Amino acid sequence: MAEAPEKHSPPERHLGLKSGIGLVIANMVGAGVFLSSGFMAQDLGPSHILLAWAVGALLALCGVVAYAEVARLMPKSGGEYRYLSQLWHPFLGYLAGWSSLLIGFSAPIAVDAYAAGAFANKLSGAVNPNLFGVALIVLLTISHAVGLRTSTRVQNVLFGVKVLMLAAFIGIGVVFGHWSFPEWQPATPSAGFPVGAFAGSLFFIAFAFSGWNAAVYAAEEFHEPARNVPRAMIIGCLTVAVLYLILNYVFVANLTPERDLTDWYLKTKDQVTLGHIVMARLIGEDGARIFSGVIVLLFMSAMSAMMLVGPRVYAAMAADGVLPASLKASHGRPPVRSVLLQGAIAIVLVLAPDVRGKLEAIGALLVLFAAFTVTGLFRARFDTKGRFEKPSTVSLVAAAIYGLSTLWMLYFGFFKNPAGSPHWLLLWAGLLLIVTSVAYTLTRGRGQRAPQ
Repeated sequence: MAEAPEKHSPPERHLGLKSGIGLVIANMVGAGVFLSSGFMAQDLGPSHILLAWAVGALLALCGVVAYAEVARLMPKSGGEYRYLSQLWHPFLGYLAGWSSLLIGFSAPIAVDAYAAGAFANKLSGAVNPNLFGVALIVLLTISHAVGLRTSTRVQNVLFGVKVLMLAAFIGIGVVFGHWSFPEWQPATPSAGFPVGAFAGSLFFIAFAFSGWNAAVYAAEEFHEPARNVPRAMIIGCLTVAVLYLILNYVFVANLTPERDLTDWYLKTKDQVTLGHIVMARLIGEDGARIFSGVIVLLFMSAMSAMMLVGPRVYAAMAADGVLPASLKASHGRPPVRSVLLQGAIAIVLVLAPDVRGKLEAIGALLVLFAAFTVTGLFRARFDTKGRFEKPSTVSLVAAAIYGLSTLWMLYFGFFKNPAGSPHWLLLWAGLLLIVTSVAYTLTRGRGQRAPQ
């Protein structure tokens, strides 16, 4: 399956703090923030939706603080694959690496691609969302396979468009929208606090916030990674948290149950283009069409950011002999075959149905692997072999909060919320265990070295 690992040159250090912040923000802001509140509004009222986003922001920041400490202790590329292999066991690292390949990046790319197609369909009813998404994946895959400088330029341009678009959306909400606190009720209200639905909604929010750890996947491509990677994650996540809270207030303050929560969801099932509907309410249908055209670029930026960092994980696995050597990166060049492999998987996934189920399952698995990673700080704290520096107390507290909240989310979100979609989670988890077990047995049987 995999060739013996060879010595390879370290990657070119072409990323600084500003590029790192942009990379984090671009990875975080994608389809999730425009999809999640539409799904959540079926079970949660406006106050619960906003509370869920505030809780999600707090948990993401706890994850960032803990990851920043992990990145400081191990300033190398590879993300969870590298961290879990060293902090816990190589099998967990393999599991996280294959998870990154099959769902961690490819599935969110597919969701963003489909969402872009759905908004493009608002511009022309002749646009097929799935085929449009496939075309975007092909275009961006080629741009990231050409070279590092081309890849970085594409990412920077799309990031600039994303910032302007978000500022415009908030500005429109401020000028034309309603700001009094909304009083509408969800389509399926519950008596008392909806614990199960609230916990389940955090998976949507976890997907929307996913990407706060983007910088760790390309850590070795940063100047001064031990300093710049943590700072990029913290600044990027704080910025996005503020934007998300404002954006979602614009959403919930400008929804009305008669037109949106009933006609829009129960009749059309069109949860994907909530942003278009809100914009049509605020500035008219023509303005909403322009918004939908621009938001396609926002989704392209998110896809581009994930296409930039995802292949670095597969390249790191290939360098360790876990994946075929052909997936490694050459000095000064992107890992071309890793980029192409990720694009091919995303194309397959963009054609799969059930966006809501995929969001829940992806969010659940992402927070699970992140929880394994941050709780590894406790392993480092009590390590008696002197392999790691002692992590800070603040990072340990943040890791504990993140880990315990993950257990709570998994318990209530899936075992106490039968309305959820656990079949996607079981499908992904089963596939990952089978693939990882085979890969681990083959590579370890051939004497491949553990990640360093």
